[in-house]
Amino acid sequence: MKWGTLFDIERVKERISELEEISMDNGFWNDIEKAQKILQQLKGYKELVDRYDKLCMSYEDLFVLIQMANEEEDAELAEEIKQSAQDFQNNYAQMHIATLLDEEYDKNDAILELHPGAGGTEACDWVSMLLRMYTRWAEGRGFKVEMLDYLDGEEAGVKSVTLQISGENAYGYLKSEKGIHRLVRISPFDSSGRRHTSFASCDVMPHITDEIEVDIKTEDLRIDTYRSTGAGGQHINTTDSAVRITHLPTGIVVQCQNERSQIQNREKAMQMLKAKLYEKENQERMDTLDGIRGEKKDIAWGSQIRSYVFHPYNMVKDHRTLQETGNTGAVMDGDIDKFMNAYLAWIHQRD
Repeated sequence: MKWGTLFDIERVKERISELEEISMDNGFWNDIEKAQKILQQLKGYKELVDRYDKLCMSYEDLFVLIQMANEEEDAELAEEIKQSAQDFQNNYAQMHIATLLDEEYDKNDAILELHPGAGGTEACDWVSMLLRMYTRWAEGRGFKVEMLDYLDGEEAGVKSVTLQISGENAYGYLKSEKGIHRLVRISPFDSSGRRHTSFASCDVMPHITDEIEVDIKTEDLRIDTYRSTGAGGQHINTTDSAVRITHLPTGIVVQCQNERSQIQNREKAMQMLKAKLYEKENQERMDTLDGIRGEKKDIAWGSQIRSYVFHPYNMVKDHRTLQETGNTGAVMDGDIDKFMNAYLAWIHQRD
């Protein structure tokens, strides 16, 4: 088996030894934040080796089962072999995909924003459906979902929403979702039962912590405060605790109303602004990789990365990787790993 080479296990083990040696240093805890990051890296590497060892064991068990079935001509083992082979393939695929999450911020938490495009009330309803889909996906992985900002649609649905999704490789997976999402269905808001096409944009940024230097001048900021309201118009706070920050040179606007205090909301909004500015700088330096990063387009026809068709047939298709499925219900319930995995494989092939 050459999996050790594929997954670079020897190098991972060397890195574990290096980090363990660093953690034994007398001054290791002098910088608590740095120490915690090193321990987090160490934990991730050890988990990778553990997954690799389990993969090897399952392969050996499968090989023994096949030998037993051949020697004893035991047909009853066929079903067990079939299930074991499927489990092995799934575990192998998951580990292989994990090796593709090697960009600088793939392991970071993610900030995800959803906005409606062409389609009016239909598009706002589509945003609420996508919000549910991503929340279900995150919760299924055991990730934490925190709503940073929320604005109801005028008649139905959601006009805008910002989430922070926290968990290992959250950004690495969710970066595949950046772009325009198109829905085709019979409208529940059309009394004539006509088919409608709606659009929504999904923007995804890594949650960037204080170790990244981004030059933000105080005079370039306009900071407004307002009263927080939650999903469904529920009253969260009786004071102007919500914060909106506008970066005047770029026109970038971020807002946060999740926290109870204005100070906390301001800190969170500044983190979001830093992430957007850092991403903007990267995109400007990497214009040739627009297609990989997800270039900004109008939220309308012809610019979608993925289509969700509920009528006249059922299909979800990613237009970049050509990955598709007819099980639209499962997708809307958060089963989108197949699309994320296909995207990761696709961008590495392009590299």
